[in-house]
Amino acid sequence: MRGTRRWTLARYPEGKLAESDFALAADAGETPLLQLGEVLVRNRMFAVAPTIRNWLRPGSTSQRAAIAIGGTIRGMAACEVIASAHPGYAVGTRMIAMSEWADFSVIRPDLAPVPVFMVPEGMDFAQAMGPLSLNSLTAYFGLLKVGRPRAGETVVVSGAAGSVGSTVCQIASITGCRVIGIAGGASKCARVMSVGKAEAAIDYRADDVRQRLRELCPNGIDIFFDNVGGDQLRAAVDCMAPHGRIIVCGQISTYDQGCPSDTGLDMMKVVYGRLRIEGFVVGDYVDCADEARRQLDAWVRAGALEVALDMRSGLDQLPRALIDLLGGANTGTLLVVND
Repeated sequence: MRGTRRWTLARYPEGKLAESDFALAADAGETPLLQLGEVLVRNRMFAVAPTIRNWLRPGSTSQRAAIAIGGTIRGMAACEVIASAHPGYAVGTRMIAMSEWADFSVIRPDLAPVPVFMVPEGMDFAQAMGPLSLNSLTAYFGLLKVGRPRAGETVVVSGAAGSVGSTVCQIASITGCRVIGIAGGASKCARVMSVGKAEAAIDYRADDVRQRLRELCPNGIDIFFDNVGGDQLRAAVDCMAPHGRIIVCGQISTYDQGCPSDTGLDMMKVVYGRLRIEGFVVGDYVDCADEARRQLDAWVRAGALEVALDMRSGLDQLPRALIDLLGGANTGTLLVVND
């Protein structure tokens, strides 16, 4: 096995992420001796996700442990098994798994912090990490299983131009809902309406979000799919319809602040509005993933669902890609191919 490059944490970031917070290390390239239940994989493609930022601080409040100084950065990756000591994973098996920002990694599939998703024959990695990715499954299960939309309801989505948010908007439209998206900047708002099929878009950088929600939702918001938190979540709570549902998927507005999210919600509005606020993780629905992927694929083939891919090339691009993602300097699902 050739030498392995890996991205490690050089220091805990202070405020916004910087490339100097990372260090690229190189291993000698000796093939590791696998223990029973382990596989050695070649990491072919990486999904760059906002939640990675949560693991780059001491005492992380994420369900994943913080990465130690000198530790290897991790995230979801498309992998190919090149050596195996696991009876269920033969050499050549392709899968989506929690792996390392490295050329090669050792994984224990049975103890994976996120359930391993197999990549079936005939599906390329870009398809598995894009239209049929965990992001798309997050949108699918979050809206349909947690939110349980009904035709005619008003659905508002924060982070609506992002990978998850854009897919939520489209699925909500498919189910017959009225969709309003919140995004940053005129170009992203235009995309929310064209690709996301939203009836209206709110530019949080230029608009008064609370005022615009009241104007656009005179009868209240039935479902708020929250990827952002902060001011946008507080504005949505003020505008919820009775018995409204708030789906908490992420809190990206706080990821670069170095501290846990503090919503500052008026909880009596939750009480009097009889609101339901529910978080979720996509791993809860792993048993339904194949069925969901079939439905997502059918929508893609029918032209009802479009998932934009921001494809970048080279392991060396991973830190910059994460910084761009957190700063909103990307469009769609951000993937880095390991050449």
